Amino acid sequence: MKVLMKGNEAICQGAINAGCKAFFGYPITPQSEIPEYMAKKMETVSGTFIQAESELAAIHMVYGAAATGIRAMTSSSSPGIALKQEGISYLAGADLPCVVVNVSRAGPGLGGILPSQADYFQATRGGGNGDYYLPVYAPSTANEAYELTVKAFDVADMYRTPVMILADGILGQMMEPVEINENEIESKIIEKNWAANGEMDKRPRNVVSSIDLVASGLEEKNLKRFEIYEKIKQNETMVDNGVKNGDTIAIVAYGTPSRIVLNAIDLLKEQGIKAALIRPITLWPYPYEVFANLPDSIDNILVCELSMGQMIEDVKLGVMGKYPVHFFGRCGGVIFTPEEIVEKVIEIESKKSKS
Repeated sequence: MKVLMKGNEAICQGAINAGCKAFFGYPITPQSEIPEYMAKKMETVSGTFIQAESELAAIHMVYGAAATGIRAMTSSSSPGIALKQEGISYLAGADLPCVVVNVSRAGPGLGGILPSQADYFQATRGGGNGDYYLPVYAPSTANEAYELTVKAFDVADMYRTPVMILADGILGQMMEPVEINENEIESKIIEKNWAANGEMDKRPRNVVSSIDLVASGLEEKNLKRFEIYEKIKQNETMVDNGVKNGDTIAIVAYGTPSRIVLNAIDLLKEQGIKAALIRPITLWPYPYEVFANLPDSIDNILVCELSMGQMIEDVKLGVMGKYPVHFFGRCGGVIFTPEEIVEKVIEIESKKSKS
């Protein structure tokens, strides 16, 4: 069944259809529709909704719920996610599965409510203290937001890790048809023998904590966690690679801005320039391998972001100096246009012809 929904609402319905039973959040633009939707819907699936007194309280409520083995989620927008970073680090340190949604806005600081992609470093480099990563999904459509949210809960449980959905304010607010089955749980709920769920008479006592004051013990836990991260890299990396032999420039973009890039690519074709999109779907793990297998016809790579340039650093790591990497971005909530991207590509192509 197709339902017309905002991206924020699609994320919520994905969570519900994944078996989410607890949501803890706090309103902040442009994600306030998420707690609003969950406030209405959680009761219908015998779940729990709490509007916490702050972002800090919300993330620690997620910690408590996840420790009992149920599927839990929280959401916020950029400065709210910054406040949650301590709790996210605790969740990672305790190996607790959950889903954290960031519908990002412009910054730094309180910034503005318009869309931005300047939370890339925060999302892909952990954000809180210590050695950890989060799998990070970047949907580009409302339907993909729904599907990736379902997947996020499965990945969180499979690897015992917090997972982030990183959407921008455009996706959160725009409405599109979403293919859903409102009455079907689309995930396979796995048994969690590690959970602290009051079954001490049936099994040994479980302790869920991120603290270990013995250096060798904490090192061992971190090493095991990074072994899991390697498995996530091998099994969960996702990318939409449209580059084919004959294309001369690869344009890298993610989230909603990737759709603007697709319009620019159509305009470039009219001018005889063969460009193609590389769209990372997982921002961590990043699809570095795609850049090692580009066709010989590629001469340049252009990275387009709604920021001053953050993902470009991962692109450069993937390219390893094989291609020139260029950047075009807007920030502060200003959204680039297809025509601006076309102008940048023509500038790159003209310099190539002169050389």
